[in-house]
Amino acid sequence: MNEIITDIKALQEETLLNLQSSKANNTVRAYKSDFKDFGLFCAKNGLKSLPSEPKIVSLYLTHLSTKEAKMSTLKRRLVSIGVIHKLKGHYLDTKHPSIIENIMGIKRRKGSIQNGKKPILINSLKQIINVIDQQKKEEIKILRDRSIILIGFSGGFRRNEIVSLNYEDLDFVQEGLKISLRRSKTDQFGEGLIKALPYFNNSQYCPVISLQKWIKISKIKSGPLFRRFKKGSNLSENRLTDQTVALLIKEYLKLAGIDNKNYSGHSLRSGFATTAAESGAEERSIMAMTGHKSTEMVRRYIKEANLFKNNALNKIKI
Repeated sequence: MNEIITDIKALQEETLLNLQSSKANNTVRAYKSDFKDFGLFCAKNGLKSLPSEPKIVSLYLTHLSTKEAKMSTLKRRLVSIGVIHKLKGHYLDTKHPSIIENIMGIKRRKGSIQNGKKPILINSLKQIINVIDQQKKEEIKILRDRSIILIGFSGGFRRNEIVSLNYEDLDFVQEGLKISLRRSKTDQFGEGLIKALPYFNNSQYCPVISLQKWIKISKIKSGPLFRRFKKGSNLSENRLTDQTVALLIKEYLKLAGIDNKNYSGHSLRSGFATTAAESGAEERSIMAMTGHKSTEMVRRYIKEANLFKNNALNKIKI
């Protein structure tokens, strides 16, 4: 009997390890950050956060709604609370009526229109590249920064995906560049994804040519593709952080004379999807590049891109 109990405990521990491994590191960190806020709410009000119960989670969501949190934030926090319970070996019914009906009520009373961060569209992208090229910096720094921006936009990359790239993930071919993405947020089974970036007619804004120049001047032959600089223009072995990518985007937007407060590290990715939709790219081809598994977000980009294209006012002659 003791052997059976020991085996069950071992299986439980192994199962928890599998659950933890099923999520990307950045995703787990985001879940923990969200759960920390829930924990603070519970501690302040004398409630139990782990294991918790639906009525407590429902109170927390109401609390967030009074703080003018977006509906997307409420949904993300709910997912995070549920995932942390699962990772710790607890069950929480996140679809309990007291939670779902509360969310529906909040949505009806407050609405769910999201004013998210703006996408970097093609004109802004060109402005950013132009201002990078005008910087009085060493050529190696200019080539790194412009390559990050162009690759991030053209590949529809998340910022953590950009900094996770290695030299070994690149395959330059006659048509352009193939980039192997070993793992991403939406690729929980680690199947991998290959993104193809063709050569652009305009070489100034071509991500493939820019990356070739960066690799040549940096002399990178293996390991992290985008790295930090030590003193001066000396390149280190350490890869950039995703926070650095976000700061670079903000910095160059400001230098280009664009108000950067409504942009984020995600603006390159959303900019690609929106620009592709504006140009008439099919939903499935956008999803193939971005790696989205659900059509919901991609359709939101397409809807936004078509606000003026399919506008009824275009038919009115004044």
